[in-house]
Amino acid sequence: MPQERDLFANFERMRREVDELFGDVAGRSMTRRGGFSPRVDLLYAKEPPRAIVQAELAGIDLSDLELQVEGRVLILSGTRRPPVAEGGVYQQLEIEHGRFRRAVDLGVDVDPDAASASYHDGLLRVELPLLQPQERTRNVPIERGGEEPGS
Repeated sequence: MPQERDLFANFERMRREVDELFGDVAGRSMTRRGGFSPRVDLLYAKEPPRAIVQAELAGIDLSDLELQVEGRVLILSGTRRPPVAEGGVYQQLEIEHGRFRRAVDLGVDVDPDAASASYHDGLLRVELPLLQPQERTRNVPIERGGEEPGS
């Protein structure tokens, strides 16, 4: 008698692969080149005015993590090392590992020199103070032309 196949055995794996293929089309703010993309929350706090980014980075050694601010974009990059089987064989392996690079569009001007970051219980928290718009007044000199336009 032939064995009955479980049609849903690989459904979760296929769903993740489809998410990886079409994730950028869905409007995620990321740059992916293999590996995985950590989940990110972005909050704007009022007092003091700042952008707060939290990223799920459980299992990542801080020496394997890099943060950069490029204009209005915070870039998180690093590596989650693959687990060690410790003499056994995995039946299931769902925690993504490998290199990652996630670009978070902040949408506001921030002061990268005053940014701070902390890591606790697998969550990275980055606080970026907002730059206050500077009102500048400038008198614009008007030059007197010799001829009127169109003559």
